[in-house]
Amino acid sequence: MSPLLTPLASPFLEARNRTVMSAMTRGFADSDHCATPEIAAYYRRRAEGGAGLILTEGVVIHPTADGYKDVPRIATAKQADSWRPVVDAVHEAGAKIACQLWHCGRISHSDFTDGHAPVSSTMRAAEGLNRQNDKPYGEPRALTAEEMPEVYGYFVDAAHRALAVGFDAVELHLGHGYLADQFLDARVNDRTDRYGGSVENRCRFVLELLDRVFAEVEPNRVMARISPSRWMGGLYDWPDLDEMLAYLIPEMWSQGLRILDISCANADYFATSGRIIRAVRPHWNGVILGGASLSQEDAEAEVRDGWLDMVTWGRSFLANPDLTRRIETGAVWLPFENEMRNVLA
Repeated sequence: MSPLLTPLASPFLEARNRTVMSAMTRGFADSDHCATPEIAAYYRRRAEGGAGLILTEGVVIHPTADGYKDVPRIATAKQADSWRPVVDAVHEAGAKIACQLWHCGRISHSDFTDGHAPVSSTMRAAEGLNRQNDKPYGEPRALTAEEMPEVYGYFVDAAHRALAVGFDAVELHLGHGYLADQFLDARVNDRTDRYGGSVENRCRFVLELLDRVFAEVEPNRVMARISPSRWMGGLYDWPDLDEMLAYLIPEMWSQGLRILDISCANADYFATSGRIIRAVRPHWNGVILGGASLSQEDAEAEVRDGWLDMVTWGRSFLANPDLTRRIETGAVWLPFENEMRNVLA
């Protein structure tokens, strides 16, 4: 049997197999930023196709945290309740599901934050054109130290709402250039207070956030996504990468984190997150998720050799809702095509 099909029986996470549908921004929420019956059917198909765990698309934790058109939120009771049919559908099909909690930070524009300026670690806008509205990214307002607890509170409140409607866990999105990553990344974080400068200071936002979350949520119901190495028009690593990992990973463990998603989006796994995982695994006794671009053969080897506990796929699950069944039967994987982004199939 493929190691991808063996159950995961960690003290921190259990799943029927090692396959994970990765979080992918889709943009099919209704006008109130609620999940729809079509979204429920979309996730149900992946659960019926055998996925062990589904990570939802990023779900925005507060109106000021948004940055995209038509993405779902979990900032109100109505928005949270809209996810109940999604969770029920996935559970009925035998999979588990985690809600990815998302704050975009400066990867945004006031068009998407109910007129408020985006917030960040910095006052510098992200470079380039925002494809969501074909405008330059909005000029952010740097969060003050006094505002940090309020932002942590948005995450905590969203976690409570998600768990109350039946999600098995929440995933804190700390990567991919969004708010938390804007503190971790020395190319972005230009602060001179206790949240910027040194490795310890740049990690402070994330560690204080974890401290707040774990004060109210059980560790086995919290995951975190980081992306120390990814592809952005070329290989993009955190500056002082080794020092960052040497400090951040043990501190995250000390705070109570036990489930770590080391993401590289659609980059080459072995050049990016696979390299990070080889640095992290000797110091991490919890669960590690990763993958994204792996073939079945390479994914099996990563699990068999102990680097990964679960393997994430994004585009492959878009193209193949029954991806896990295809692994089981040896069927050919259908290739991803860009047009698949435009439909919720």
